[in-house]
Amino acid sequence: MRILVTGGKGFIGSHLVNYLKQKGHWIRNVDIKDKAYLDTKEDEFHCLDLRNYDNAVRVTKDIDWVFNLSANMGGIGFITEVGAEVMHDNALININVMEACRASLVKRVFFSSSACVYNQNMQTSPVVEPLKEEHALPANPDTFYGWEKLFTEFLMKAYSKDYGLDIRIARFHNIYGPRGTYKGGREKAPAALCRKVAEAKDGDSIIIWGDGKQTRSFLYIDDALEAIHQLMLSNFTEPLNIGSDEIISIDELVDIIVKVSGKKLTKTYDPTKPQGVRGRNADLTLIKKVLGWTPRISYEEGLARAYRWIESMVKQDKT
Repeated sequence: MRILVTGGKGFIGSHLVNYLKQKGHWIRNVDIKDKAYLDTKEDEFHCLDLRNYDNAVRVTKDIDWVFNLSANMGGIGFITEVGAEVMHDNALININVMEACRASLVKRVFFSSSACVYNQNMQTSPVVEPLKEEHALPANPDTFYGWEKLFTEFLMKAYSKDYGLDIRIARFHNIYGPRGTYKGGREKAPAALCRKVAEAKDGDSIIIWGDGKQTRSFLYIDDALEAIHQLMLSNFTEPLNIGSDEIISIDELVDIIVKVSGKKLTKTYDPTKPQGVRGRNADLTLIKKVLGWTPRISYEEGLARAYRWIESMVKQDKT
C-alpha cells in the first residue's frame, strides 16, 4: 500500500509513520516542520504547507490511503486562547486535503477528529456520563478547535456522499506517550505534568491548573495506533471514539507521575488557568462492537513510559 501521512512529524503522526512502515507499507510523510529528532522511517519526506492546495495535490498523487493528521493545535492553554488561527489554518488544510484526495482518486481517507466536538453541556461535572458518538449533536463544542473538527467531519461526509470518497473518522480522546510536545505552550496535560515533575527537585511543589478535580480519560499511543489501523481496515464510515473509558482526575494523574519519578512533591493549584470542560470520558460501546478493540495499557505503564522519555528530554535541554 502507498500511504500518505499528513502531520507525520507530529506526536501521533510520527508514531503512525513508523507503525505503518513496520506493517510493510510505502510511506510518504508531509509536515510543515522537519523535526529530525523524531527519527521517522518514511520512504519520502516533504516539508510543505498544506494550506496551499497545490502542495496537497502534489503529495496525494499516486497514493492509496491518506491519514490526515495535519493540524494547528495544542493543549488546553493554546486552544482556549487561539480561535481564528486554528479555524483558518485547519479549515484550509482539511479542505485542500479532501479536494486533493478526490482529484487524485485516493482510495481511502482517515481524519483525526477529537473529543472536543462533544456538547459542553454534558461535561459540566467531574462525574460525567461517558460520551457516545451521537452526543456530538446537537452541536455545542466548548472551543473553536472543536467546532473546526466537527465541521471537517461533515466536510468528509459531504465528499463521501457527492463523490463516493471512502472515509474513516476517529474522535481521539487525549492520546499521550513519548515523543509528544512537552514544552512551549502547546503541550497537553500528561506531557505538561510529566515535564513539571521532571523539572522539580525533591521536596518542591508543582502547579496544577484548576483544582485538580477535573476529570478526563487518556489513551496510550500504542493502543491508539492499533485502533487507528483496525478502523482503517474496517468498513465502518461513521465517527468512532478512540480513547479510554477509564476516567481519572488530574490529581490522580499527577500522583501516578510523581510515584514513577520517585520524588516527594506537593501540589499547588491555580484556578485562574484554563482547565477546559469539567469532566470528559469516552464511551467505547461502539468501537468494541465494530472493531472488537479495547485499550490494553494501564495508566501506570503508559505514564511511566511517557515520563521516562520526557525526563530524558528535560535533562538533554539542560546540557
